[in-house]
Amino acid sequence: MVELANFYQSLLDTWTPKSEWAQTVFGLCVLAVVALLAHVIVSHVVLRVIRRLLRVSGRENWDQALRRRGAYRNLWRSVPPLVVSVNADLVPHFERLAGPVSRLALILAIIFFFQSLRNFLSALQDTYAATTRAQTRSIKGYIELAKIALVAICFVLVISILVNRSPVILISGLGALSAVLLLVFKDTLLSLVASTQLTTNDMLRIGDWIEMPQAGADGFVIDIALHTVKVQNWDKTVTTIPTYKLFSESYRNWRQMFESGGRRIKRTLRINARCVRFLSDAEHERLQSFSLLKEYLKDKDQEISRFNAQLGEAGNSVVNRRRLTNLGTFRAYAKAYIQANKEVRKDMLLLVRMMEPTAEGIPVEVYCFTNNTAWVEYERIQGDIFDHLLAILPEFDLQLYQAPAGADLLQLGPREAAQAAAMASVRH
Repeated sequence: MVELANFYQSLLDTWTPKSEWAQTVFGLCVLAVVALLAHVIVSHVVLRVIRRLLRVSGRENWDQALRRRGAYRNLWRSVPPLVVSVNADLVPHFERLAGPVSRLALILAIIFFFQSLRNFLSALQDTYAATTRAQTRSIKGYIELAKIALVAICFVLVISILVNRSPVILISGLGALSAVLLLVFKDTLLSLVASTQLTTNDMLRIGDWIEMPQAGADGFVIDIALHTVKVQNWDKTVTTIPTYKLFSESYRNWRQMFESGGRRIKRTLRINARCVRFLSDAEHERLQSFSLLKEYLKDKDQEISRFNAQLGEAGNSVVNRRRLTNLGTFRAYAKAYIQANKEVRKDMLLLVRMMEPTAEGIPVEVYCFTNNTAWVEYERIQGDIFDHLLAILPEFDLQLYQAPAGADLLQLGPREAAQAAAMASVRH
């Protein structure tokens, strides 16, 4: 072994230059060649093996995400400066510069390595976002928090290498700056708590339709990050909301409506009060031909007959007897019509009610739920229902209330027009 060592030493003495500066240059060249060889080995051998293992194991999406985010590229970029940092002190006559060069190379290697870790986290977010679970549980906030932690660790390591001190000493010194750090990262801490609560309690998902009037948001959630939540409004604009506001302030989430399978119809018909009256015998007879009213009229006739029979002599006067009204009969017809509609949920609340009369007429409210929650289909179903109800009103001798327009006033005489204008001005 001694003879072999002497042989190698004799070869070095024979092939290396004799002057100090030439030996230093030769050593730097050898170090550069070794660093490049390490770069080639890692990039063309080790990483290819890793990529092949990912493909064989069925994780090709991971391989594509890591390549797209540049995780491989930054990882092998960290190898040459790491080799230089480790072997800088082996260069002949390079003692004075070996320390600074080694530290700078180590800093460069650390920066590339931590950037590779950040790229890995981005690839993790990409692969997770492609899964169905991402629609209910977003991890983007946690990914961004991990990236911030990596940047902080990298910063501490770089500073500790520059000042040639232990990172523990630098971290312990940050305790005195805790108040400043809390102030600087106030929004980050608030957003972290809010993001955690929103995700843990399943309060918000990507794809949820939310309304937040104070923030000008009304649309679908398209992104949930650590600091912000993006909402695409119906006019295709995007509203950016701080994450902590969605935890500290109220907003409306329509997800439960979609999951329930029923979308509410709540719309009012305002009936002209002047056309409400009792039904005549002829009208009662005519309305019995309505198939949707047969059972209602039959039950009502029996109920009213029993009530009027109990009145005795008082029943001889028409003002004492109970009678059907055109408005009440219309409400019964509207309810029966909606119940017969196959696109309306029968297992959810369904009613047609008369509300308190106002100066704009008697409100008759229709309240029910459609079995299709899609916006276009919902509007179609709602439109079909009210088209029919509006068209059937004359059959009950009812009219909608409508404020007089200019053309209506022109058809009146001067005296009637002045009275109508005065009444309209009093109402408003």
